[in-house]
Order: sequence, then structure tokens, then C-alpha cells
Amino acid sequence: MYKSIIRPLFFLFDPEKIHHFTFAAIKIVSKIPGIPSIFRALFKVKDKKLERNLFGLTFENPVGLAAGFDKNAVLYNELADFGFGFIEIGTVTPKAQSGNPKKRIFRLIEDNGIINRMGFNNNGIDAAIEQLKKNKSKIVIGGNIGKNTATMPDSYTDDYLECFKALHPYVDYFVLNVSCPNVGSHEKLTDKDYLFELISAVKKENETFEFPKPILLKIAPDLNTIQLDEIIELVTETKIDGVIATNTSITREDLKVSKSELEKIGNGGLSGIPIKEKSTEVIKYLSEKSNKAFPIIGVGGIHSGEDAIEKLNAGADLVQIYTGFIFEGPMLIKKINKAILAQM
Repeated sequence: MYKSIIRPLFFLFDPEKIHHFTFAAIKIVSKIPGIPSIFRALFKVKDKKLERNLFGLTFENPVGLAAGFDKNAVLYNELADFGFGFIEIGTVTPKAQSGNPKKRIFRLIEDNGIINRMGFNNNGIDAAIEQLKKNKSKIVIGGNIGKNTATMPDSYTDDYLECFKALHPYVDYFVLNVSCPNVGSHEKLTDKDYLFELISAVKKENETFEFPKPILLKIAPDLNTIQLDEIIELVTETKIDGVIATNTSITREDLKVSKSELEKIGNGGLSGIPIKEKSTEVIKYLSEKSNKAFPIIGVGGIHSGEDAIEKLNAGADLVQIYTGFIFEGPMLIKKINKAILAQM
């Protein structure tokens, strides 16, 4: 029903407008008595064999929602009814910001992909906390944090620390987003020495809390083997808890969409099926080269149970979906969990 009726209808409208419409619709429908129970019955797969214990946390199943979907933590309670094992909110920045000019999301329907250049649009850390105070579920919540676009390079770490300290009581793990291609002045965030400084500062702050939270690093799919070796060294040296592989890509390889259309769209991060193989290769390289020294959350081009299993077989411990959720619908979570059980 989703792919034959709902998706074609949704895809007639601007992606960002339909995103907000969908959020409002889910909010309203979920307030109807009995509807959340129906959603859980339709989409959830309950089986102890799906549980994963990672970073000292228990995940009901290994399928999560990637950051960028619920940026402001306004829908995570309702989305938990769709069967996710964890939900990552954000990217959250210290101050609210509008992001890049619209239009900034583009569907590549033939390619089952999306190009976006949102630019960390969000309502800021205080607004996110107000929403997280309404947490009704037991689902694991991740906090994806970043810097404000206007922040000068000397103050990048201050932005991350501000978000980290404020969000600490409200999320179960943190993700340092240093790999989004849509936020400008990006060069410093790819420098190994700076990343060491950033991770060390956040870890030091983490130790001031009675219960420290796991910290992960989100990396790009476009890194070469030398850069990936540096990531492995960085994780080993800082003893950070894990890596999310991968963010969106700046490449435009082997796409069905025409070059003229791509020129019209312009720059932005590519997600979905077009980056599936690239993301899997990064996971496989990190896992094998490090001798599985740290946990990996795999994301990028997961549109089926088989895609998720491919990521897990490559070395991922958990997986996340985003573009696949948009293209395949909420039944995708159930399909992935059932595929994992079938393989077991």
C-alpha cells in the first residue's frame, strides 16, 4: 500500500513540505486511542534473539533511525511504535539555525536516492531538551551533535561541548557529527589532529558525569584507505566507543539521473541506494583492518532486509535507515528484523 498508493502521492509534493506534513499527521493519528497499539502490532518484531548489547546499552533490535529525520526530537515517541530498536535525534547545534536556502532536498526517484543540503537546520539545544523531557518510551535515544554554521574554527569544540553537557541527562549515547558535507568551513573537521583534540575534550567532559555516556564518531563514505587508517588510529588512541559509517556522499557516480539534472540540483550529500556499496566497503575495511576492535553502526543505502544483512556481514553491529524509510515505508523495519531472524 505504501509503495503503490502513499509514496506516489507524497512524491508529487516538495520533499521538505511532505516531511513536515507527515510529522503532523503521525502526531495527530497517534493521539487517537488504540492507534499506537495498532502500529506496534503492525510493525514491531519482538524476539529476544534480536537484542543487542553494545556500549553498555541494550537495544531491543539492531535497526535504528538515522539522524536527520527527527532533528528536533519532536516525533521519537511516536516513531518508537514503528519497531525501531533505537532512534538518533539531531543533528543538534547550540543555537537554532535555519540551515541552507530552500530548495534543499531533491529526490532521485530512478536511483532510489536523495540529495540534500539542509545545513544542520534545527531549533537549537534548548528546544531539543524540552522535547526530550517528554520521553515516554524505553527506546534507546542517541544525540547527534554538531557546530553552528556561524561558529569560527577556534570555537568548534566549544559548540560540541555545549551540546554535550546540555544533552547528557537526556540521551543514551552521543554522536559527533564531523562528516556532513552541507555545513561549510568543513576542512578542520576532517583533520586528524583536530579530531583527536575534539574527542579528547568531549571524553574529558564525559568523565565529570556520574554515569558517562558512549561517544561515537560519524564518518564520511568518501574517505580513502589512508584516511580510514587514520580513523582506526584515532579510535584506538582516544578509546572512543565506536563509529557510524557512513554519512552522505559528495560523489555522483553511476547515477541514472541526467548530468543536466544534477547540475540543476547542485551540491549536497547523496544518500540511498547509490551509496550502498561505498558505505559497505568502508564498514568492511574498518572492521577487517582493525580486527573488529570497535563497534560500528552501518548506514547508507539500506532499502531491504538483504541490504541490512550485507552491512552486518561486512562488520556492522547495528544498522540505521533514513532514505530507505522514505522510499520503502515503515514496513521496512519489520522486514529487516525478520530477515535477520531468518538468517539466524
